[in-house]
Amino acid sequence: MKPQLPVDNSSKILQALQYVVFGSIILYVGKPLFIPISFALLISFILYPICAWLERKSLKRITAILISMIFLTLVGAGLLALLVQQFTSFMEEWPVIKPKLMEAMDLFSAYLFEKFNLTKEDQNVLVDKMLGTNIFEFVGNIISASAFSAVLLIMVPVFSTLILYRRKTLVSALYAFLPIEIRIDLKKIIGLSLTAYYNFIKGMAIVYVIVGLLNSLGLWMLGIPHPFLFGFIVSILTFIPYIGIIIGSLLPIAMAWITFNSVWYPIGVISIFAVVQYLEANIIFPLAVSHKLKINALATLTTIIIGGILWGVAGMILFVPFLAIAKLIADNHPDLKAWSLLLGIKHSNQNSGTQ
Repeated sequence: MKPQLPVDNSSKILQALQYVVFGSIILYVGKPLFIPISFALLISFILYPICAWLERKSLKRITAILISMIFLTLVGAGLLALLVQQFTSFMEEWPVIKPKLMEAMDLFSAYLFEKFNLTKEDQNVLVDKMLGTNIFEFVGNIISASAFSAVLLIMVPVFSTLILYRRKTLVSALYAFLPIEIRIDLKKIIGLSLTAYYNFIKGMAIVYVIVGLLNSLGLWMLGIPHPFLFGFIVSILTFIPYIGIIIGSLLPIAMAWITFNSVWYPIGVISIFAVVQYLEANIIFPLAVSHKLKINALATLTTIIIGGILWGVAGMILFVPFLAIAKLIADNHPDLKAWSLLLGIKHSNQNSGTQ
């Protein structure tokens, strides 16, 4: 008999790379569909215990779902009211801020002309290059992002309602699609996935509290009035991508300008928010959320970057709980133990006994 040749793993590696490439292409091209469905799945996981509890109280399933959705809508309406109040307060201060803003811009423009011989036309060209686009395209991008957010606000509750209403059918279909070796632990994985989503929400709550405290401390050290109010408002509004942090920071910037009548204090406020946001994105979020989901910070940061590349800000939010579910599957599948060790927070020497 011929000796048995060792198994060549190169084909397996090539096949895995093909799955990654084609999967990434599908996720990127299909993000207009996958993003609202993913948000709907996230909300469904969060609302499922409430719906199940209401159904055990002899309520019909559709009634329990509607009550849960109404509760979620009230929370969203509260955040929206806070956003509108911020914008209204800023508009009331705008007549006072506008002359100071124009004066500061004229002084800065004159400084650039005096020191660097840059005319206003040259300065406008420089601003366009820094933004990478003209002002009309910039405004158009904001409008496009806002329109997409409005579509999400409509589609996500509809998808969530359908997922919650048809959840038993969806689980049965998932059971039929999965391989036999995974079907055995399907209920366990689903239960652990629900726990993972709750831990994700808890981690996000910790992030908002820490960011709010850091914002408030920075504003207090700078001497801005009502630092804790402004600090936590900005922290909460960062949940709304792009626009939230901008709207939330307008009022404290305006208050700094009016209170101290100096451009350096608004610059200080902007610097505080920028530093805190950097810390939140690179340190606070990975550590707080990773600890709750039992995923190491390296895997979390890598997932956030990949999510941002594929789906933008939505991917940075959604890919982390997806990673937690992937780890749960790896934990319960013998062939994926290496991935479980790679993603987990435990050191390999704790499992292997090596030093």
